Amino acid sequence: MRLPETRDLFARELKFPATRDAVLEAVGDTELEAPGGENETIGEILERADAEEFRSPDGLYGTLMTFVSDGFIGRKYYDDRSGSSDPEDMGEVQF
Repeated sequence: MRLPETRDLFARELKFPATRDAVLEAVGDTELEAPGGENETIGEILERADAEEFRSPDGLYGTLMTFVSDGFIGRKYYDDRSGSSDPEDMGEVQF
């Protein structure tokens, strides 16, 4: 399953507010396809979060988005507005 599809999955499969245990039981084994790395399950991602209850599908989706691994993120430090995307080259900006 693709990451953006999880919000609809949460709305269909869960009743909110939902506890962490209810989420893990209902959808924790669902594997998400990482475009740039190893696939992960929803349960593996939520292991990195400390939330015990989710009030809505949007809240759960936001938590998931916060704790996905680097395989779900595009090019790190990419910025189409500057010349360098290397964090070592990014100096302090003064106005």
